[in-house]
Amino acid sequence: MIEQQPTTPLHRLPTAANAGDPAPAEAAETAQPQPWHVAPRTVADTGIDITMLASLLMKAAYLYRDVTLLQLAETLRLPGSVIGEIATSCVRERLLEIAHRGASDLDVRYRLTDAGYARAAELAARCSYAGPAPVTLDAYLEAVRRHSVRQASVSKADVAAVLGDMVAAPHVVDEAGIALNASAALLLYGPPGSGKTFLARRLRELMPGAVPVPHALTVAGEIIQVFDPLVHVPFDEGTNPGWRRGADRRWTICHRPAVLTGGELTLDMLDLRYDQVAGYYQAPPHMKANNGVYIVDDLGRQLVGVSELLNRWIVPLDRGIDMFTLHSGVRFSVPFDVWPVFSTNLEPSALGDDAFLRRLGSKLYIGPLAEDDYREVYARAAHALGLHGADEVFRFLLDGLHLADGIPLLACIPGDLLKLIDSARRYHGDPPRVTEAALRRAWQAYFGREAGDGMRWRSGERTARR
Repeated sequence: MIEQQPTTPLHRLPTAANAGDPAPAEAAETAQPQPWHVAPRTVADTGIDITMLASLLMKAAYLYRDVTLLQLAETLRLPGSVIGEIATSCVRERLLEIAHRGASDLDVRYRLTDAGYARAAELAARCSYAGPAPVTLDAYLEAVRRHSVRQASVSKADVAAVLGDMVAAPHVVDEAGIALNASAALLLYGPPGSGKTFLARRLRELMPGAVPVPHALTVAGEIIQVFDPLVHVPFDEGTNPGWRRGADRRWTICHRPAVLTGGELTLDMLDLRYDQVAGYYQAPPHMKANNGVYIVDDLGRQLVGVSELLNRWIVPLDRGIDMFTLHSGVRFSVPFDVWPVFSTNLEPSALGDDAFLRRLGSKLYIGPLAEDDYREVYARAAHALGLHGADEVFRFLLDGLHLADGIPLLACIPGDLLKLIDSARRYHGDPPRVTEAALRRAWQAYFGREAGDGMRWRSGERTARR
Protein backbone atom coordinates (compact mmCIF):
# COMPACT_ATOMS: atom_id res chain seq x y z
CA MET A 1 0.00 0.00 0.00
CA ILE A 2 1.27 3.44 -0.84
CA GLU A 3 -0.35 6.51 0.66
CA GLN A 4 -0.18 10.18 -0.08
CA GLN A 5 1.56 12.83 1.99
CA PRO A 6 -0.85 15.37 3.51
CA THR A 7 -0.12 19.08 3.67
CA THR A 8 1.00 20.33 7.09
CA PRO A 9 2.02 23.69 8.52
CA LEU A 10 5.64 22.52 8.78
CA HIS A 11 6.11 22.11 5.05
CA ARG A 12 8.11 24.99 3.70
CA LEU A 13 10.11 25.67 0.58
CA PRO A 14 13.87 25.24 0.93
CA THR A 15 15.87 28.36 0.19
CA ALA A 16 19.60 28.80 -0.23
CA ALA A 17 19.84 29.04 3.54
CA ASN A 18 18.13 25.75 4.37
CA ALA A 19 19.09 23.72 1.31
CA GLY A 20 22.73 23.47 2.25
CA ASP A 21 24.08 26.58 0.47
CA PRO A 22 26.03 29.07 2.58
CA ALA A 23 24.26 32.43 2.55
CA PRO A 24 24.13 35.39 4.95
CA ALA A 25 21.01 35.51 7.10
CA GLU A 26 20.22 39.03 5.89
CA ALA A 27 20.30 37.94 2.25
CA ALA A 28 18.15 34.92 2.99
CA GLU A 29 15.44 37.18 4.37
CA THR A 30 15.25 39.48 1.37
CA ALA A 31 16.42 37.45 -1.63
CA GLN A 32 13.90 35.92 -3.97
CA PRO A 33 13.92 32.09 -3.81
CA GLN A 34 15.99 30.55 -6.56
CA PRO A 35 15.13 27.31 -8.34
CA TRP A 36 17.17 24.38 -7.13
CA HIS A 37 18.15 23.51 -10.69
CA VAL A 38 17.99 26.05 -13.51
CA ALA A 39 16.42 25.08 -16.81
CA PRO A 40 18.85 23.87 -19.49
CA ARG A 41 19.38 26.11 -22.49
CA THR A 42 21.04 23.56 -24.74
CA VAL A 43 21.10 19.79 -25.15
CA ALA A 44 24.53 19.74 -23.51
CA ASP A 45 23.07 21.44 -20.42
CA THR A 46 20.65 18.55 -19.89
CA GLY A 47 23.47 16.07 -19.36
CA ILE A 48 21.56 13.60 -21.53
CA ASP A 49 22.80 12.22 -24.83
CA ILE A 50 20.96 13.72 -27.79
CA THR A 51 20.17 10.21 -29.07
CA MET A 52 18.01 9.51 -26.00
CA LEU A 53 16.38 12.93 -26.20
CA ALA A 54 15.66 12.42 -29.89
CA SER A 55 14.02 9.05 -29.19
CA LEU A 56 11.79 10.69 -26.56
CA LEU A 57 10.87 13.46 -28.98
CA MET A 58 10.09 10.94 -31.72
CA LYS A 59 7.85 8.94 -29.41
CA ALA A 60 6.04 12.09 -28.32
CA ALA A 61 5.53 13.06 -31.98
CA TYR A 62 4.33 9.51 -32.63
CA LEU A 63 1.43 10.13 -30.24
CA TYR A 64 0.32 13.15 -32.28
CA ARG A 65 1.81 12.49 -35.76
CA ASP A 66 1.45 16.25 -36.27
CA VAL A 67 2.83 18.14 -33.25
CA THR A 68 3.78 21.67 -32.24
CA LEU A 69 7.02 22.69 -30.61
CA LEU A 70 5.08 23.79 -27.52
CA GLN A 71 3.41 20.37 -27.24
CA LEU A 72 6.82 18.71 -27.38
CA ALA A 73 8.21 21.14 -24.80
CA GLU A 74 5.32 20.36 -22.46
CA THR A 75 5.64 16.61 -22.89
CA LEU A 76 9.40 16.46 -22.40
CA ARG A 77 9.42 19.34 -19.85
CA LEU A 78 12.27 21.01 -21.70
CA PRO A 79 12.56 24.63 -22.91
CA GLY A 80 11.75 25.49 -26.50
CA SER A 81 15.41 26.17 -27.28
CA VAL A 82 16.37 22.60 -26.33
CA ILE A 83 13.40 21.10 -28.18
CA GLY A 84 14.34 23.12 -31.25
CA GLU A 85 17.89 21.78 -31.14
CA ILE A 86 16.67 18.17 -30.87
CA ALA A 87 14.07 18.64 -33.59
CA THR A 88 16.63 20.20 -35.94
CA SER A 89 18.76 17.09 -35.55
CA CYS A 90 15.75 14.90 -36.41
CA VAL A 91 14.95 17.07 -39.43
CA ARG A 92 18.52 16.67 -40.69
CA GLU A 93 18.10 12.91 -40.46
CA ARG A 94 14.78 13.22 -42.35
CA LEU A 95 12.80 11.74 -39.50
CA LEU A 96 10.85 14.97 -38.98
CA GLU A 97 9.75 17.68 -41.34
CA ILE A 98 8.54 21.19 -40.63
CA ALA A 99 4.84 21.36 -41.45
CA HIS A 100 4.40 25.02 -40.45
CA ARG A 101 6.59 27.89 -39.28
CA GLY A 102 5.05 31.10 -37.99
CA ALA A 103 6.46 34.48 -37.10
CA SER A 104 7.53 33.33 -33.62
CA ASP A 105 10.35 30.88 -32.94
CA LEU A 106 7.87 28.87 -30.86
CA ASP A 107 5.22 28.80 -33.60
CA VAL A 108 6.51 25.68 -35.31
CA ARG A 109 4.66 22.49 -36.20
CA TYR A 110 6.45 19.24 -36.99
CA ARG A 111 5.31 16.13 -38.80
CA LEU A 112 6.88 12.68 -38.80
CA THR A 113 8.13 11.52 -42.17
CA ASP A 114 7.36 7.96 -43.26
CA ALA A 115 10.83 6.92 -42.13
CA GLY A 116 10.33 8.82 -38.90
CA TYR A 117 7.00 7.16 -38.25
CA ALA A 118 8.55 3.73 -38.69
CA ARG A 119 11.48 4.66 -36.41
CA ALA A 120 9.15 6.06 -33.74
CA ALA A 121 7.01 2.92 -33.81
CA GLU A 122 10.14 0.81 -33.36
CA LEU A 123 11.32 2.98 -30.47
CA ALA A 124 7.91 2.87 -28.75
CA ALA A 125 7.82 -0.93 -29.03
CA ARG A 126 11.23 -1.14 -27.37
CA CYS A 127 10.48 1.38 -24.61
CA SER A 128 7.08 3.04 -24.30
CA TYR A 129 8.23 5.80 -21.93
CA ALA A 130 7.37 9.11 -23.58
CA GLY A 131 7.14 11.51 -20.65
CA PRO A 132 9.41 14.17 -19.17
CA ALA A 133 13.06 13.82 -20.10
CA PRO A 134 15.11 12.07 -17.41
CA VAL A 135 17.86 13.61 -15.32
CA THR A 136 21.30 12.12 -14.84
CA LEU A 137 22.17 9.87 -11.91
CA ASP A 138 24.73 12.42 -10.72
CA ALA A 139 22.08 15.16 -10.67
CA TYR A 140 19.76 12.90 -8.67
CA LEU A 141 22.49 12.02 -6.16
CA GLU A 142 23.26 15.71 -5.68
CA ALA A 143 19.59 16.56 -5.18
CA VAL A 144 19.13 13.88 -2.52
CA ARG A 145 22.32 14.98 -0.77
CA ARG A 146 21.34 18.65 -0.70
CA HIS A 147 17.85 17.95 0.65
CA SER A 148 18.76 15.08 2.98
CA VAL A 149 16.24 14.01 5.57
CA ARG A 150 19.07 14.40 8.05
CA GLN A 151 18.65 18.16 7.69
CA ALA A 152 15.05 17.89 8.93
CA SER A 153 14.62 19.00 12.52
CA VAL A 154 11.58 19.49 14.70
CA SER A 155 11.04 20.97 18.15
CA LYS A 156 8.54 20.08 20.85
CA ALA A 157 6.43 23.04 19.69
CA ASP A 158 6.48 21.74 16.10
CA VAL A 159 5.33 18.31 17.23
CA ALA A 160 2.57 19.84 19.36
CA ALA A 161 1.38 21.94 16.40
CA VAL A 162 1.15 18.91 14.10
CA LEU A 163 0.16 16.11 16.46
CA GLY A 164 -1.54 18.11 19.20
CA ASP A 165 -4.95 16.76 18.21
CA MET A 166 -3.83 13.13 18.56
CA VAL A 167 -4.86 11.17 21.63
CA ALA A 168 -1.63 9.65 22.94
CA ALA A 169 0.59 9.67 26.00
CA PRO A 170 2.90 12.73 25.89
CA HIS A 171 6.06 10.62 25.93
CA VAL A 172 4.97 8.84 22.74
CA VAL A 173 5.02 11.91 20.50
CA ASP A 174 8.10 13.28 22.26
CA GLU A 175 10.08 10.11 21.58
CA ALA A 176 8.96 10.15 17.95
CA GLY A 177 10.18 13.74 17.48
CA ILE A 178 13.51 12.90 19.11
CA ALA A 179 13.94 9.91 16.76
CA LEU A 180 13.31 12.15 13.75
CA ASN A 181 15.91 14.66 14.88
CA ALA A 182 18.41 11.84 15.30
CA SER A 183 17.55 10.50 11.82
CA ALA A 184 17.36 7.14 13.57
CA ALA A 185 15.06 4.29 12.64
CA LEU A 186 11.99 4.06 14.84
CA LEU A 187 10.38 0.76 15.85
CA LEU A 188 6.78 0.97 17.05
CA TYR A 189 5.70 -2.22 18.80
CA GLY A 190 2.73 -3.34 20.86
CA PRO A 191 -0.48 -5.37 20.70
CA PRO A 192 -2.67 -5.35 17.56
CA GLY A 193 -5.12 -2.48 17.51
CA SER A 194 -3.14 -0.24 19.86
CA GLY A 195 -2.78 2.48 17.23
CA LYS A 196 0.72 1.84 15.87
CA THR A 197 -0.31 2.18 12.22
CA PHE A 198 -2.33 5.30 12.96
CA LEU A 199 0.65 6.85 14.74
CA ALA A 200 3.01 5.88 11.92
CA ARG A 201 0.75 7.56 9.37
CA ARG A 202 0.60 10.71 11.45
CA LEU A 203 4.37 10.79 12.00
CA ARG A 204 4.91 11.52 8.33
CA GLU A 205 3.24 14.89 8.90
CA LEU A 206 6.27 15.88 10.97
CA MET A 207 8.57 15.94 7.94
CA PRO A 208 9.41 19.61 7.23
CA GLY A 209 10.42 21.15 3.95
CA ALA A 210 9.95 20.63 0.23
CA VAL A 211 12.21 18.63 -2.05
CA PRO A 212 12.80 18.29 -5.83
CA VAL A 213 11.70 14.96 -7.29
CA PRO A 214 12.68 13.98 -10.85
CA HIS A 215 10.09 12.41 -13.07
CA ALA A 216 12.72 9.93 -14.20
CA LEU A 217 16.45 9.38 -14.22
CA THR A 218 18.71 7.54 -16.64
CA VAL A 219 21.46 5.05 -15.86
CA ALA A 220 23.50 3.34 -18.60
CA GLY A 221 20.91 4.28 -21.22
CA GLU A 222 17.97 2.88 -19.21
CA ILE A 223 15.09 4.93 -17.82
CA ILE A 224 13.94 4.63 -14.20
CA GLN A 225 10.66 6.33 -13.35
CA VAL A 226 10.80 7.95 -9.91
CA PHE A 227 7.88 10.38 -9.65
CA ASP A 228 4.72 8.66 -8.43
CA PRO A 229 1.50 10.68 -8.02
CA LEU A 230 0.42 8.31 -5.23
CA VAL A 231 3.52 9.27 -3.25
CA HIS A 232 4.73 12.67 -4.38
CA VAL A 233 2.45 15.62 -3.66
CA PRO A 234 3.51 18.77 -5.53
CA PHE A 235 4.13 21.81 -3.40
CA ASP A 236 1.75 24.71 -3.96
CA GLU A 237 4.01 26.86 -6.11
CA GLY A 238 1.39 29.59 -6.03
CA THR A 239 2.63 30.45 -2.54
CA ASN A 240 6.08 31.11 -3.97
CA PRO A 241 5.87 31.81 -7.71
CA GLY A 242 9.53 32.85 -7.87
CA TRP A 243 10.51 29.27 -7.23
CA ARG A 244 9.24 28.08 -10.60
CA ARG A 245 10.64 30.80 -12.83
CA GLY A 246 13.74 29.55 -14.55
CA ALA A 247 13.54 26.10 -12.95
CA ASP A 248 14.25 22.81 -14.69
CA ARG A 249 10.77 21.34 -15.15
CA ARG A 250 12.10 17.79 -15.26
CA TRP A 251 11.93 18.15 -11.47
CA THR A 252 8.75 18.71 -9.47
CA ILE A 253 8.94 20.46 -6.10
CA CYS A 254 7.06 18.21 -3.66
CA HIS A 255 6.36 17.84 0.03
CA ARG A 256 8.78 15.41 1.59
CA PRO A 257 7.42 12.04 0.47
CA ALA A 258 5.94 9.34 2.68
CA VAL A 259 5.64 5.73 1.56
CA LEU A 260 3.82 3.04 3.50
CA THR A 261 4.15 -0.66 2.71
CA GLY A 262 2.53 -3.47 4.66
CA GLY A 263 2.03 -7.18 4.61
CA GLU A 264 2.27 -7.26 0.82
CA LEU A 265 5.97 -6.36 0.94
CA THR A 266 8.35 -8.86 -0.68
CA LEU A 267 12.09 -8.82 -1.35
CA ASP A 268 11.42 -8.31 -5.08
CA MET A 269 9.56 -5.08 -4.30
CA LEU A 270 12.75 -3.64 -2.81
CA ASP A 271 14.60 -3.89 -6.12
CA LEU A 272 14.13 -2.04 -9.39
CA ARG A 273 11.07 -3.38 -11.19
CA TYR A 274 11.63 -3.82 -14.91
CA ASP A 275 8.48 -3.89 -17.02
CA GLN A 276 9.18 -6.21 -19.94
CA VAL A 277 6.26 -4.77 -21.92
CA ALA A 278 6.87 -1.08 -21.20
CA GLY A 279 10.65 -1.39 -21.48
CA TYR A 280 11.64 0.78 -18.51
CA TYR A 281 12.03 0.54 -14.73
CA GLN A 282 9.99 1.65 -11.75
CA ALA A 283 11.89 2.79 -8.66
CA PRO A 284 11.25 0.68 -5.53
CA PRO A 285 9.18 2.20 -2.70
CA HIS A 286 12.09 3.17 -0.45
CA MET A 287 13.78 4.97 -3.36
CA LYS A 288 10.57 6.91 -4.00
CA ALA A 289 10.65 7.79 -0.30
CA ASN A 290 14.12 9.37 -0.49
CA ASN A 291 14.31 12.66 1.44
CA GLY A 292 11.17 11.55 3.32
CA VAL A 293 9.78 8.80 5.53
CA TYR A 294 9.51 5.11 4.72
CA ILE A 295 7.00 3.17 6.86
CA VAL A 296 6.97 -0.62 7.01
CA ASP A 297 3.70 -1.62 8.64
CA ASP A 298 2.85 -5.03 10.11
CA LEU A 299 6.48 -6.16 10.17
CA GLY A 300 6.37 -9.92 10.60
CA ARG A 301 3.24 -10.50 8.51
CA GLN A 302 5.03 -10.43 5.15
CA LEU A 303 5.29 -13.59 3.07
CA VAL A 304 9.06 -13.40 3.36
CA GLY A 305 10.68 -14.18 6.71
CA VAL A 306 11.41 -11.34 9.11
CA SER A 307 15.13 -12.14 9.25
CA GLU A 308 15.42 -12.14 5.44
CA LEU A 309 13.53 -8.87 5.18
CA LEU A 310 15.57 -7.16 7.87
CA ASN A 311 18.87 -8.48 6.50
CA ARG A 312 17.98 -6.70 3.24
CA TRP A 313 18.19 -3.40 5.14
CA ILE A 314 21.40 -3.98 7.09
CA VAL A 315 23.65 -2.21 4.57
CA PRO A 316 21.21 0.66 3.84
CA LEU A 317 20.68 1.28 7.57
CA ASP A 318 24.41 1.10 8.29
CA ARG A 319 25.88 2.96 5.32
CA GLY A 320 22.98 5.05 4.05
CA ILE A 321 23.20 3.66 0.50
CA ASP A 322 21.47 0.94 -1.48
CA MET A 323 22.72 -0.98 -4.49
CA PHE A 324 20.70 -1.83 -7.61
CA THR A 325 21.43 -3.86 -10.72
CA LEU A 326 20.01 -3.29 -14.19
CA HIS A 327 19.08 -6.29 -16.34
CA SER A 328 22.18 -5.46 -18.40
CA GLY A 329 24.33 -6.20 -15.34
CA VAL A 330 25.26 -2.58 -14.61
CA ARG A 331 25.35 -1.91 -10.85
CA PHE A 332 24.94 1.48 -9.25
CA SER A 333 24.20 2.93 -5.83
CA VAL A 334 21.68 5.50 -4.63
CA PRO A 335 21.27 7.08 -1.19
CA PHE A 336 19.04 5.40 1.38
CA ASP A 337 18.01 8.82 2.64
CA VAL A 338 14.80 8.09 4.52
CA TRP A 339 13.49 8.14 8.06
CA PRO A 340 12.61 4.46 8.50
CA VAL A 341 9.62 3.68 10.72
CA PHE A 342 8.78 0.05 11.45
CA SER A 343 5.55 -1.11 13.07
CA THR A 344 5.09 -4.61 14.47
CA ASN A 345 2.96 -6.72 16.80
CA LEU A 346 6.06 -8.71 17.75
CA GLU A 347 8.40 -8.14 20.67
CA PRO A 348 11.68 -6.55 19.53
CA SER A 349 13.59 -9.60 20.74
CA ALA A 350 11.66 -11.72 18.22
CA LEU A 351 12.90 -9.64 15.27
CA GLY A 352 16.59 -10.35 15.42
CA ASP A 353 19.74 -10.36 17.50
CA ASP A 354 21.15 -7.45 19.50
CA ALA A 355 23.37 -6.34 16.61
CA PHE A 356 20.40 -5.80 14.35
CA LEU A 357 18.19 -4.30 17.06
CA ARG A 358 20.89 -1.70 17.59
CA ARG A 359 20.51 -0.66 13.96
CA LEU A 360 16.77 -0.18 14.45
CA GLY A 361 17.46 2.83 16.64
CA SER A 362 14.61 3.85 18.96
CA LYS A 363 12.01 1.37 20.20
CA LEU A 364 8.67 2.78 21.28
CA TYR A 365 5.98 0.67 22.96
CA ILE A 366 2.40 1.53 22.03
CA GLY A 367 0.00 -0.15 24.44
CA PRO A 368 -3.62 0.15 25.64
CA LEU A 369 -4.98 3.60 26.37
CA ALA A 370 -5.65 5.12 29.76
CA GLU A 371 -9.37 5.36 30.57
CA ASP A 372 -9.57 9.12 29.96
CA ASP A 373 -7.81 8.79 26.60
CA TYR A 374 -10.08 5.89 25.66
CA ARG A 375 -13.13 8.01 26.51
CA GLU A 376 -11.81 10.79 24.26
CA VAL A 377 -11.27 8.43 21.31
CA TYR A 378 -14.77 7.02 21.86
CA ALA A 379 -16.38 10.47 22.04
CA ARG A 380 -14.61 11.67 18.89
CA ALA A 381 -15.71 8.59 16.95
CA ALA A 382 -19.33 9.04 18.05
CA HIS A 383 -19.25 12.73 17.10
CA ALA A 384 -17.76 11.96 13.67
CA LEU A 385 -20.57 9.48 12.97
CA GLY A 386 -23.29 11.78 14.32
CA LEU A 387 -24.30 9.32 17.04
CA HIS A 388 -25.97 10.56 20.25
CA GLY A 389 -26.06 9.13 23.76
CA ALA A 390 -22.60 7.63 23.57
CA ASP A 391 -21.45 9.14 26.87
CA GLU A 392 -24.48 7.73 28.71
CA VAL A 393 -23.41 4.14 27.98
CA PHE A 394 -19.64 4.58 28.22
CA ARG A 395 -19.50 2.93 31.65
CA PHE A 396 -21.36 -0.07 30.23
CA LEU A 397 -18.75 -0.32 27.47
CA LEU A 398 -15.97 -0.37 30.06
CA ASP A 399 -17.43 -2.63 32.76
CA GLY A 400 -20.05 -4.59 30.88
CA LEU A 401 -17.96 -5.40 27.86
CA HIS A 402 -14.23 -4.70 28.29
CA LEU A 403 -13.96 -5.78 31.90
CA ALA A 404 -16.34 -8.71 31.47
CA ASP A 405 -14.30 -10.04 28.56
CA GLY A 406 -10.86 -9.01 29.77
CA ILE A 407 -10.25 -6.94 26.62
CA PRO A 408 -7.73 -4.08 27.04
CA LEU A 409 -8.64 -0.53 26.03
CA LEU A 410 -7.16 -0.59 22.56
CA ALA A 411 -7.43 2.53 20.41
CA CYS A 412 -9.05 0.78 17.44
CA ILE A 413 -12.08 -0.61 19.30
CA PRO A 414 -14.30 2.48 19.85
CA GLY A 415 -14.35 3.53 16.21
CA ASP A 416 -14.85 -0.01 14.93
CA LEU A 417 -17.76 -0.68 17.31
CA LEU A 418 -19.48 2.61 16.59
CA LYS A 419 -19.17 2.08 12.83
CA LEU A 420 -20.98 -1.24 13.24
CA ILE A 421 -23.68 0.48 15.30
CA ASP A 422 -24.09 3.21 12.69
CA SER A 423 -24.31 0.66 9.88
CA ALA A 424 -26.95 -1.37 11.76
CA ARG A 425 -29.09 1.62 12.67
CA ARG A 426 -29.06 2.86 9.05
CA TYR A 427 -30.01 -0.62 7.87
CA HIS A 428 -32.95 -0.81 10.29
CA GLY A 429 -33.89 2.85 10.00
CA ASP A 430 -33.28 3.48 13.73
CA PRO A 431 -32.37 6.87 15.20
CA PRO A 432 -28.64 7.70 15.45
CA ARG A 433 -28.26 6.72 19.10
CA VAL A 434 -25.86 4.49 21.00
CA THR A 435 -27.54 2.11 23.44
CA GLU A 436 -26.38 -0.76 25.63
CA ALA A 437 -28.15 -3.22 23.37
CA ALA A 438 -26.53 -1.73 20.28
CA LEU A 439 -23.09 -1.88 21.90
CA ARG A 440 -23.62 -5.50 22.91
CA ARG A 441 -24.69 -6.51 19.37
CA ALA A 442 -21.71 -4.66 17.86
CA TRP A 443 -19.37 -6.32 20.38
CA GLN A 444 -20.70 -9.78 19.49
CA ALA A 445 -20.28 -9.08 15.76
CA TYR A 446 -16.79 -7.62 16.26
CA PHE A 447 -15.34 -10.37 18.46
CA GLY A 448 -17.52 -13.24 17.22
CA ARG A 449 -18.84 -14.03 20.69
CA GLU A 450 -21.07 -12.63 23.40
CA ALA A 451 -19.45 -10.48 26.01
CA GLY A 452 -18.92 -11.75 29.52
CA ASP A 453 -16.97 -14.37 31.36
CA GLY A 454 -19.98 -15.99 32.98
CA MET A 455 -21.34 -12.62 34.05
CA ARG A 456 -24.17 -10.55 32.59
CA TRP A 457 -24.63 -6.81 32.77
CA ARG A 458 -28.17 -5.77 33.56
CA SER A 459 -29.68 -2.55 34.88
CA GLY A 460 -26.33 -1.08 35.77
CA GLU A 461 -24.94 -4.05 37.70
CA ARG A 462 -23.42 -7.43 36.93
CA THR A 463 -25.30 -10.61 37.87
CA ALA A 464 -24.30 -14.22 37.40
CA ARG A 465 -25.54 -15.98 34.30
CA ARG A 466 -28.07 -18.66 34.94
